[in-house]
Amino acid sequence: MTWSEMQPLLEQACTETLIMVGWSTLIAVVGGLPLGILLVLTDRGGLLQNTVVNKVIGQIVNIGRSLPFIILMVALMNFTRWVTGTTIGSEAAIVPLAIGGIPFFARLVETAVREVDHGLVEAVQAMGGNTWTIVRKVLVPEALPSLIASTTTTVIALVGYSAMAGTVGGGGLGDLAVRYGYQRFETGLMWITVAILAVVISLIQFAGDFAARALHHRGARSGPGPKLRLLKGEKPATAEVGKAA
Repeated sequence: MTWSEMQPLLEQACTETLIMVGWSTLIAVVGGLPLGILLVLTDRGGLLQNTVVNKVIGQIVNIGRSLPFIILMVALMNFTRWVTGTTIGSEAAIVPLAIGGIPFFARLVETAVREVDHGLVEAVQAMGGNTWTIVRKVLVPEALPSLIASTTTTVIALVGYSAMAGTVGGGGLGDLAVRYGYQRFETGLMWITVAILAVVISLIQFAGDFAARALHHRGARSGPGPKLRLLKGEKPATAEVGKAA
């Protein structure tokens, strides 16, 4: 197969992969972010401590993460057909990709949010902040570099899942590699597909690392957190008490 014959196939496959990964990542982030935060809030010692809710959500996330993607695609075929009207093509592949990505991202969000200094949460509580304020002003902003890194990891995982979806007619680069590289013995096209996937993943990782580092440095330069500002505000009062004594 010549390059002129490969080019339109590769362009279409790349477009399908970008569409699949883009939409599934958006849905995974929108669904996984609140789920991961809720896992932290409802855990023992959390702001919304509720053991039953935490166990139920945690079990659902564990089941979603434990299923191999191929099995998940097969299990969701009826649901996928109900949502998209078909089980073949890039649009149909978005459904299992997104559902598989939500629990994956939720666990990463949980880990990122747990790393936030609990002292900042206590400081905001002392200043009268409610749960929503703590989530919006402390947990998410402080965990943002880690959340960006988690999103990067999720995107890379979804790129791999999308290639796997190609083995059952999901479209994209995986489908191209199977149909032409494997079934028609077009080895050159298959290796080009592998190279494209490697370059795409490298670019995603570089962009994610750059964004995470930039946010981390920006946070480091932005000054003391709420707890430190609160303590600084208390120093003059402490000094006055000492003078009075």
